Amino acid sequence: MKPVFEKPFTQQEAISEAVIERIGDILRSGRLHRYNVVEGEEAEATLLEREYAAWQGTKYCLACTSGGYALQLAMRATGLQQGDAVLANAYTLAPVPGAIHAAGGQPVFVEINDDWRINTDDLAAKAESSGAKFLMLSHMRGHIADMETISAICQKHSITMIEDCAHTMGATWNGIRSGNFGTVAAFSTQTYKHINSGEGGLFTTDDPYVAARAIVMSGSYMLYGSHGAAPNTEIFDEIKLVSPNMSGRMDNMRAALIRGQLAGLDENVSRWNSRYQALERTVATSPKIFTAKRPQQEHYVGSSFQFRPKLAPDLFPTLLENCGKRGVDIKWFGAAEPKAFTSRYDSWKYLGEQPRLPKTLDVLSTTCDIRVPLTFNEDDCTLIGEIIVDEVKALYT
Repeated sequence: MKPVFEKPFTQQEAISEAVIERIGDILRSGRLHRYNVVEGEEAEATLLEREYAAWQGTKYCLACTSGGYALQLAMRATGLQQGDAVLANAYTLAPVPGAIHAAGGQPVFVEINDDWRINTDDLAAKAESSGAKFLMLSHMRGHIADMETISAICQKHSITMIEDCAHTMGATWNGIRSGNFGTVAAFSTQTYKHINSGEGGLFTTDDPYVAARAIVMSGSYMLYGSHGAAPNTEIFDEIKLVSPNMSGRMDNMRAALIRGQLAGLDENVSRWNSRYQALERTVATSPKIFTAKRPQQEHYVGSSFQFRPKLAPDLFPTLLENCGKRGVDIKWFGAAEPKAFTSRYDSWKYLGEQPRLPKTLDVLSTTCDIRVPLTFNEDDCTLIGEIIVDEVKALYT
């Protein structure tokens, strides 16, 4: 009898009793809205902004409804105009092009490498040819590219870099936190991210004008002074009447959920990585499966795992079915139609016809992806790896 894995891939750890108690206090108060406070009280969202800015090492932070909203806000607050070209790596998830489209930009997709990172040669060429003044850099599935090279390309062409850090909260490159290379960073606290508030987003920057515009655009009305990590009021005096209100505030319950988990995030990064490494070691025993070598400069967060079986694309539905029967839930980026959270740049028809990116399509045709929740332990991850290796091997015999 072949071993079967029996834990769900979508189950997250329980929220702590202390956080549940704090949520109860907020509910009993009735003051869920971030600007609904009594004299002498600071809202949970205000406290979160101050604490997250300190943890991230940035001057300013805004708590908002989602990571995708933070991406839209980043483009608007940095001056994106209708029709502006936005460079973006072609391997990402649908909220990224969706945010570019919603903000009025036109994505110019950039090829990726075998290791799923943005191809810096193609980035440099398209920075030159497109005239784009914005780069939406998605650290997709936690893979951080060569940030020194990317920063140099942006500096050479006067490109504003916005970092999508939905999968890299807590990661670093050469000791610098992911998100601290660009003008703005956007983080997600959706359930499957590194902090779980169901939905939620965080926007960070060191630019006072960008921060002020984002705060007003998020729906602060004239209550911007109550934000926990905001510029001085003189900055707001310059921008408050020329920045539209596009309500996307975070409520106090979500802020409390995030605050209660932030203190344990660094420890959880280590826990994720021990699980990731157990899975990686096992899968790497197969010569028929490609796994990416993590760069020495990268301190990653292993909350998901990607691999590329050396199989013909038409065998992947069988591989997914056979692994599924043994309890291993694999997402595949090579399917003709999007499924669940998985799609490709050529799936987003609302963007119009896009130039073909042969390298990206080749890589994604064999790219598999699995979640690594903290409800798994290292033995679980070893078993998952053994099942994957076994089922890939079976398709060769």
